Amino acid sequence: MENGVEAMRVGLFVTCLVDMMRPRIGFAALKLLEAAGCEVVVPAAQTCCGQPAYNSGDRAAARSLAVKLLDEFEACEYVVAPSGSCAGMVRTHYADLAAADPALARRMAALSAKTYELTDFLVNVAKLARVPGNHVGSITYHDSCAGLRELGIKAQPRALLAQLPGVTLSEMQGAEECCGFGGTFSVKFGEISAAIAEKKCDCIRAAGAAAVVGGDLGCLLNIEGKLRRMGDETTQVLHVAEVLVGGF
Repeated sequence: MENGVEAMRVGLFVTCLVDMMRPRIGFAALKLLEAAGCEVVVPAAQTCCGQPAYNSGDRAAARSLAVKLLDEFEACEYVVAPSGSCAGMVRTHYADLAAADPALARRMAALSAKTYELTDFLVNVAKLARVPGNHVGSITYHDSCAGLRELGIKAQPRALLAQLPGVTLSEMQGAEECCGFGGTFSVKFGEISAAIAEKKCDCIRAAGAAAVVGGDLGCLLNIEGKLRRMGDETTQVLHVAEVLVGGF
């Protein structure tokens, strides 16, 4: 409680990809939520939102993971994820998984309504007025498909980045276009995925920024891998949360 006002109790859904591949994003998200005055809860047994199974047609596995997430986060006032893809899965697709069970559907609807992508929550709910970072440099921003199209994540990360006086945003051509990842799409349609990724990386390099920044680690890993294979060893590839807390 601060100044007589009870802090919002926020459940941080780290996401399985962040946990396995770049956990510093989870710690950065935690710092940002705390900077916004939130009481942050991180359920230790959390795993996956079920999106890979859902996209592959395995509804039973996806439903099982959705119920697990529901049980772990239901008591939180809000649920926040540093991923438009995972937050979009909860907000947009959990209703489908619970449609045959009215009682479960009501619980899922309540969970979906209080689940947010990180930058959306910081701007529109927590109304974070000052980010803790001091990043300096030029960046270009990649708008991930799921966050942009399912949740309307576009202005929010840019508004937060604008709070950093040392950051210059150079918009790339085709910022809203896919990076070619798409989860299982990149595995099933490798040649198409690689061509899309190459186009995205050409746009990133043409923007002339020192770093490309985004809100979904899946996209960022795909972009970073393609940049390196194209011979670019210098362009940084960072999650927006990393930039907002600084030190990267």
